[in-house]
Amino acid sequence: MFDKLKAVENKYEEINQKLMAPDVMSDTKRYTELMREYKNLTPIVEKYREYAQAKQTIEEAKEMLEDAGGDKDLKEMLEEEIAENREKIEVYSEELKILMLPKDPNDSKNVIMEIRGGAGGDEAALFANSLFRMYSMFAESQGWKVEVMNLNQTELGGIKEISFNLTGEGAYSKLKFESGVHRVQRVPETESAGRIHTSTVTVAVLPEVDEIELEINPTDLQVDTFRASGAGGQHVNKTESAIRITHLPTGTVVECQDERSQHKNRDKAMKILRSRLYENMQREQDEQIASQRKLQVGAGSRSERIRTYNYPQGRMTDHRIGLTLYKLEQILNGDLTEMIEALLTFDQAEKLQASQEQ
Repeated sequence: MFDKLKAVENKYEEINQKLMAPDVMSDTKRYTELMREYKNLTPIVEKYREYAQAKQTIEEAKEMLEDAGGDKDLKEMLEEEIAENREKIEVYSEELKILMLPKDPNDSKNVIMEIRGGAGGDEAALFANSLFRMYSMFAESQGWKVEVMNLNQTELGGIKEISFNLTGEGAYSKLKFESGVHRVQRVPETESAGRIHTSTVTVAVLPEVDEIELEINPTDLQVDTFRASGAGGQHVNKTESAIRITHLPTGTVVECQDERSQHKNRDKAMKILRSRLYENMQREQDEQIASQRKLQVGAGSRSERIRTYNYPQGRMTDHRIGLTLYKLEQILNGDLTEMIEALLTFDQAEKLQASQEQ
C-alpha cells in the first residue's frame, strides 16, 4: 500500500504543477477536471504525510536514544515520543486503508431524486410528500439547491410522484443509500378505529449526468406534447406545454409538466432521462460485480425494503444495517446526519473487509 501512496503523492505534485500552467488555466474544462482530481487526492496525501512525519520522528528519536548515554530524563522523554508516534502510525494506517478504497466515481455528482407513492393509496402519497419535505430540509441544512423537475399531486396534498434535482457538494455521496422501498406505519387521520396502516413509498437516487458522459441519439427518441394536468385546475391545462419523451431502445418514458415553457420541460425531461439510462447501465455493471461479491449496502434496488418509519413508536429502523433511532420527528425534519454516517461507515467496513479478502 505504501508504494501506491508514494505514487499518489507524486501524481498529486504533478497535478499541482499542471494547475499552474497558463495553457491549463485558460482551458476551463481541463482545469476543472484536474482540480477535481487534485481535491480527491488531497486528503490521502495529507494523511500520508502525517504518517511519514510520525515515522521520521521515530527514526530520529531512536538515533538520539543511542547517543543519550546516561541521561535518564532524556531517555524517558525519547521513549515516550517513540511510543506516541507508534500509536499515531497505527491510527494513520487504518485511516489510509479507508482513504485508499476505490472511490465511487459518482460521489461528487449532483443528484436527481424520484419519489413515488406505492402500496397504500392516499396514505402512501401523503408519506411521499413527507419524504420530499425531509430530503428538502436536509438539503437546506447542507446548503444545496433544490429544484422540482416534475410533480404529480393528489387532491389531499399528497404526491403520486415527484422528480427533483439537488445541487451541491457531496449530494450523491450522502444520499446514494436512500434508493429502495421506504415503509411507513401510522394511524391515518381518516381512520376512525385508530388502526395502524402500513404503506410504502419508492425512492430512486440518480447521479446527474451531463451530455458529454452519456450521448443519446436523437433518432432513438419519441417526443410527445400534451396538456398538463394538476390538482386544483392550475394554469397547466391551457397549453400543450407538458413533454413526454420515450427512449425507444429501452422503453424508458419520462414526463415533465412542471414549467409553463415546453422548452424548459424538454430540458428537464432530458436531464432525468440521461440519469435514468446511466443508472440502468450502472445497475447492469453492479449486478455483474454482485454475482461475485454481494455488499449489503449500496445495491440500491428499487424493490428492496430498506427502512421503516413507525409513528406510534417514534422510531426509524434501517433494515440493512440494523440501525434503530428513536427520533422520528427530528429525522422527518431533515436531521439525517447520524443515519447517513452510520450507512457510510458500514459501507466502508464492508469494502475494507472485501479488499482484505481479495
